[in-house]
Formats: sequence, C-alpha cells, structure tokens
Amino acid sequence: MLKKILAITAVLGVIASPAAALEKFKFALNWFPVGDHAAYWVALEKGYFADRGLDVTLENSKGSGDSIAKVDTGAADAGLADSGVVIASLARGTTIKVVGMVFDKTPLNVFSSTDNPIVNPKDLEGKTIGAPPGDGQRQIWPAFAKANNIDESKVTWVNIEPAAKIAALAEKRVDAVADYTTGLPLYEKPMGEGKVAMMPWADHGLNMYSMSIIASAETMTERPEDLKNFLEAAYMGWRDVMMDPDAAMAIFKKRVPEIDEKLIGANMKMGLKLMQTDRYKDNGIGWVEEAKMCASVDLVNTYMGLPREVDCKNVFTTEFLTKVEMPAQ
Repeated sequence: MLKKILAITAVLGVIASPAAALEKFKFALNWFPVGDHAAYWVALEKGYFADRGLDVTLENSKGSGDSIAKVDTGAADAGLADSGVVIASLARGTTIKVVGMVFDKTPLNVFSSTDNPIVNPKDLEGKTIGAPPGDGQRQIWPAFAKANNIDESKVTWVNIEPAAKIAALAEKRVDAVADYTTGLPLYEKPMGEGKVAMMPWADHGLNMYSMSIIASAETMTERPEDLKNFLEAAYMGWRDVMMDPDAAMAIFKKRVPEIDEKLIGANMKMGLKLMQTDRYKDNGIGWVEEAKMCASVDLVNTYMGLPREVDCKNVFTTEFLTKVEMPAQ
C-alpha cells in the first residue's frame, strides 16, 4: 500500500512540476541593431530559441573588438565579430573560435562622398577615416594597408561612436568611414542617392571571410548543446528572413521600434545578397569552408604583424552546425 501511495505521489509531482526553466544565453551583437541582425529577432519572435530551451538576450556592442572581449571574458556566451579580427585576437591569446558564418561574401568597405571620392586604396593617404577603436575594419586595417602599399603614417583614424559614423561623413567631419557595403542605404538618406562613393575591399586584395558567429572555449566545452541549439535557431531565423524579407522586417520593427523600417529593410536586403551563394546552398546557411578560411588566415598572418602566426585549425569549427537549408530561390 505504501509503495502505491509513493508511486501516485511521484506521478502527481511530475504532473504538477513546472516546465524546465530555459537556459539563459547572452548573444553579443557587433553593433547597434541594423538589418544584419534581423534574423535573431525573427528567431526570438517565432520561438525558435525557446523551443530549444534557450532564453536568449541580444546585447549591442561597439564593434568586433568589443564583442570579442565580451565573449572571451564570459560576459556573453556567443557573439558576432569580423573573422579577420577574430584571427588577430587569437594571436594575442583569446580563446574564441568562429562557429558559423553570416555573410559568405565580404562586405568590408570604405564610404566617402562623391564630392571627394575615395575609389582606390592610395586615395586614402592624406585623409581621415572615422570608426570606433573596436571597429572590425579598423582592426584589420594594417592588412589592407600593407596589401595595397598604403603609407599608414599618412592616414588619420578619428574615434567616433558607431551610431555617429553616418553623421560624421555626411557633415564632412571625416573624409571617409569604414563600414559594410550593406550600410549604403543608411548613408544615402542624409547624403542623397548617388552621392555616396564605395570602395569594397574585396576589389583590392582582401576578399576574406568577414562577419561570423563566435563562441569561447568555455561555451564550446561546457555548453555544447546550448551552442548547437542556438546556432540552429539563429540560422532558421536567417532562413525565414530569406523566405520573406518584408515579414522579417515587420518583426524587427515590432521588436526594435526605433529602427527606420524602410532604410533598415534596404540594408537587410543588401546583406541577403552576400548570403546567396552555392556554398550555402550546398552545405547549409552559415557553413564555413576550410579553404576560404585558411586563405583568410594567410592574409592576416602575412599583413597584420601579429605577435605569433595563427594556425587555421585553431580559428574555426563546424562541429556545432546543424544543416539549415537555404530556401528555394
């Protein structure tokens, strides 16, 4: 009789117990919210993270250097950062790795005004470039400068906050800003359509991997399933953005009301073009190709003057990726 009572009590306890608490997971963006980040709010809104047991928080950062520091110190579980900055950070002792890509094609670029256009790397000599110290392109700048024989002593970097880049160029407080090609619509709003010059770095010897998702050694070893679940949900968010960009933008606006829906929508769609590749079609969204990553590592090792050479195998891993198919085009 006692065994029956205990069994019934145990069953009732299971029925009455609340659902398992979600695991908190902090994700450090590389910037303030822009179209490059829409997928993560889509994944939040559609419950993709929660369905996999995660309570995800998205946190702004002031460039790749900032987001890398957060992940490396444990202030965030994973984050977004430019791969070139990740590679350089490993030479300085960080414990992070690239665990998935965002843009398969590089968006690295310099914006200027058509009144004083910068269209070739050497045009930057004698000019000022605006960016915060932690900005990904500012970190990778030594590689770009050396690859293009730019005299770095003739280029002046001006410290500005991330959100101040557009105004600084529009108001001619700097000659140029380092920013992704996807930001073009944001610059054309104050400067005028056709009034913004671009100089994509891929056209000048630096066609390397760029925006990536990173995780620390601690997250990879102590929370492998959480990381795998996070990545799957995040790339499902990207899949949905690709399938219906307008619906994704409606969710983004709902979640982040302060964004300019029209501008950020155009910004987001430019980013999607960097993801529409055979590599993602064949291997899933976010796939990291060893040959391309190792070529990126070679560029950084060759041109950035690192304290030690970085081994490609220490830069990335695909073990946490679940294949999320690209939607049919």
